Amino acid sequence: MSKIVCFGEILWDVFPTHKKIGGAPLNVALRAKSFNNDVTMISAIGNDNLGKALLSYLKEHEINTECIQVLEQYKTGEVKVFLDKKGSASYTIDYPCAWDKIELNNALVETVKASDAMVFGSLITRDDTSKQTLFELLEYANYKIFDLNLRPPHYTKETLVFLMEKANFIKLNDDELYEVSAFLGSKSNSLEQNVHYIAKTTNTKRICVTKGAHGAVLLYDGLLYYNSGYRIKVVDTVGAGDSFLGTLVSQLLNKINPQEAIDYACAVGALVAQSEGANPKISKPMIDAFLNL
Repeated sequence: MSKIVCFGEILWDVFPTHKKIGGAPLNVALRAKSFNNDVTMISAIGNDNLGKALLSYLKEHEINTECIQVLEQYKTGEVKVFLDKKGSASYTIDYPCAWDKIELNNALVETVKASDAMVFGSLITRDDTSKQTLFELLEYANYKIFDLNLRPPHYTKETLVFLMEKANFIKLNDDELYEVSAFLGSKSNSLEQNVHYIAKTTNTKRICVTKGAHGAVLLYDGLLYYNSGYRIKVVDTVGAGDSFLGTLVSQLLNKINPQEAIDYACAVGALVAQSEGANPKISKPMIDAFLNL
């Protein structure tokens, strides 16, 4: 079991017909907790009914909520989700909301110091308050896992480069890989060459690239590991990459070998994509059956 801190947005995904709890760091936290890790969420909610429901949900799922701040002047975050015919999602993100205004305090610092790893994304840097809190906490983190989550216009190249250089582990999808490698100066069209290019440019030895239905590639201490994906019927892709990361982080922190870790993480991501919403319940027997173990 590992101690994992997830920093960033917690919110409600608002679909045309219903609402679901979400936010990339929260999705990662929930999946990591499902594998019996000790998981703490650092974020902020409004003092409103949506915030209270979020807090209850996290406590019910045994996520440590002591570092979730309740703010009077900002509302709990909401994101409007639009799904195309293939189940792929696009988003409209309200601003400002509570998770934009996470304030640094000693409790956050001590929590990060005591953790094995800290997971964070790029969306949280759209507001200076949460951005500066993140920057401060990174100075205390023992192992920094950066999940790029590029949602224009909520990021800058300068911030992405800074966070990649700080990170011990970078996760991004294939579209993000090519965007980032291009502005870092790569001339290559090869996925593998661009992974190595980012690793060298940012001095990061561990990088994972997800490829949707085609699986993922993991660079881990100089070696490449591959999974080519699994055939499924996609319901919606919301949260699939987050569950992939929560699973991969759990596996690697708990000393599972990288090939087994990426295979297992891709299976969980596929199971999420063939279910509705970001956080369907997925048991170990379900994963084992999917992998025919």
